[in-house]
Amino acid sequence: MIKRTIATILLVFSGFCLGGAVQEGKEESQELMDAVLPLAERLLSEYGEFFPYGGAMTPEGKIISVAAYGGDEHPASSEVIDMLHKAFHTAAKNKEYKATALVYDVRVQLANGKPSDALAIELDHESGYSIVVMLPYILSNGQLQYGEISAQAGEGNVFK
Repeated sequence: MIKRTIATILLVFSGFCLGGAVQEGKEESQELMDAVLPLAERLLSEYGEFFPYGGAMTPEGKIISVAAYGGDEHPASSEVIDMLHKAFHTAAKNKEYKATALVYDVRVQLANGKPSDALAIELDHESGYSIVVMLPYILSNGQLQYGEISAQAGEGNVFK
């Protein structure tokens, strides 16, 4: 059910933002998100937290995992996110990726004004498709329960 809802949001958003001109980018971004999301779900269920991580799609369509390490055993999430952004940008410049996904944990304010934990998934595609999907969640006894999914335009910096 969650995948169908996310796919619907991405489809509507791609038509709204880009006039449907990047259907392939939307589809490949959806495929990449479907591949990277289960790791966050597993890590949250088992450990209650995770370091930011990424995934990418090669020009051949292969999905790979992307991680960053700067030598610190307990880096700030913002440092890991910066390292991943830089790695994505460099690899995209070198035509190593056609799509990227960055997954991290954030706090968001829900429509009712209450704060919530959420998974943020930044998706960027070489076609120009760029979106950030937010999946608010509650973690109770190792079980994830999602709230209302939302999406917003991404910055599109990876493939510039």
